[in-house]
Amino acid sequence: MGHSAAIDVYYEDSRWIAACVVFADWQDSRPVEVVRASGPDPRPYKAGRFYQRELPCLISVLERAGHEFDTILIDGYVHLKTGAGKGLGAWLFESLPYSPAVVGVAKNPLKIADRFVPIQRGRSKKPLFISAIGWQADQAVQYILTMHGPYRIPTLIKIADRQARAGTRLS
Repeated sequence: MGHSAAIDVYYEDSRWIAACVVFADWQDSRPVEVVRASGPDPRPYKAGRFYQRELPCLISVLERAGHEFDTILIDGYVHLKTGAGKGLGAWLFESLPYSPAVVGVAKNPLKIADRFVPIQRGRSKKPLFISAIGWQADQAVQYILTMHGPYRIPTLIKIADRQARAGTRLS
């Protein structure tokens, strides 16, 4: 099995910062590599069009990482209900020149999301919402449940979030 990635984006006033945490094994507590990308003037958030803001940032950091990943974890949903369009994960899957499994690990419920499985990790009563393309959601759930970390959010996903935020200190 090749490498997988957990990716996240952070926005500040006039720019975006994306982080890609590369890992080799789902139980890893540390990344193999961390890659960051940033750019000016993120697109404004539009309800129902989240992908228009987030997708260019994710593509940029994945290109900078220079790998064809087996699996990519995103902070969000893969699928939306019929009539609501596609979720960020589906857009990412269709935008890449190779075919990884894309797994959405969403922290908050979304009424227009579809085909997700709520799970609980650690002692948290608050679920994570797991969705996937390129895999069945149940397969993605099994991997997310085995990821390192005693808390709700797996360690590598927390690192991706922290690294995107830490990117604000980059020039």
